[in-house]
Amino acid sequence: MSLSWTCEATDGRARLGTLHTAHGDVPTPVFMPVGTAGTVKAMTADSVRSTGAKLILGNTYHLMLRPGAERVAALGGLHRMMDWSGPILTDSGGFQVMSLSGLRKLDSEGVTFRSHIDGSEHRLTPQRSIEIQHLLDATITMAFDECTKFPATEEETRLSMELSMRWAARSRDAFVARDGYGLFGIVQGGVFPTDREVSARALTDIGFEGYAIGGLAVGEGQEMMFETLDYTVPMLPPDRPRYLMGVGTPDDLIGGVLRGVDMFDCVMPTRAGRTARAYTSHGVHNMRNARFADDGGPLDPGCMCPLCTRHSRAYLHHLFRCEEMLGPMLLTWHNIQYYQDLMAGLREAIGQGRLAEHAAATRAGWTTAGAAT
Repeated sequence: MSLSWTCEATDGRARLGTLHTAHGDVPTPVFMPVGTAGTVKAMTADSVRSTGAKLILGNTYHLMLRPGAERVAALGGLHRMMDWSGPILTDSGGFQVMSLSGLRKLDSEGVTFRSHIDGSEHRLTPQRSIEIQHLLDATITMAFDECTKFPATEEETRLSMELSMRWAARSRDAFVARDGYGLFGIVQGGVFPTDREVSARALTDIGFEGYAIGGLAVGEGQEMMFETLDYTVPMLPPDRPRYLMGVGTPDDLIGGVLRGVDMFDCVMPTRAGRTARAYTSHGVHNMRNARFADDGGPLDPGCMCPLCTRHSRAYLHHLFRCEEMLGPMLLTWHNIQYYQDLMAGLREAIGQGRLAEHAAATRAGWTTAGAAT
């Protein structure tokens, strides 16, 4: 059997479920820490596991350049190389290629681009993207697509979406079916309802184990993103997982869950951990701020991560002021823990039928006096 998803409870449009994979079950809604180059930055696999994370993301573009997909396969696959026995989702490389606008040439068959590392030329097609993800041993493979830029005209968006749908069919044909593995299609169409509908219908006709919503969190703003989700999510098959790519802030996650999204990923908590931004139950703090220099209290009293249970805000402030690497390590650990705890709370609330109240209380906590944005 291929990868599957079961729904266990609903609360409004939100869903509580379990993703069943070859590398273990994953409760949903779920947030995936991003392990771009075979590592969640500043964390060991054990520290990632300790947060409760079950599913992580790897990056096709970066891994194909270094150390190379064939090399990863020869070393036993990405799971073995990075000491992660749980499921791994790999993106297709489409987003990174889109961001290389000055280093790429797009045609109907794929993309030719130059590496941002050394300028060497590479070629990605739907078939090659799927092959790379197979070599990495991705549990969840993403169809190759073009992430539509924002802003874009409706005509530009339609042409980009239609190209992605042709590539989605070729990705499906190239995918090697295995027990507990799956391929996700990616809905494109920018912020235009008709294009999103055409895309969702085309992907459903092809048939995928899950459906992602791409082309958001690229500059359109939260209000427009939520509006797009409002009409896009209901277009997707109700018996398959729904994945909002590259999102986002804690508030984005709550908004996505309320609208029926099951899966999320974003570099935000790890990037913030390296730049002294702390996500907490009472808001976001800049730990370089001088007001923390003499603060002997824990970063977040309700958090059970090593930072919050063993160290003070003053110590964390000191580490960042001295540019000690332990600061980013501890704060990244905390931020990932916060995101995992946030999702666990949302899952519990869905199961108890009190998601709206829980979401409102969580958001209200972020406005606690003294929280810095």
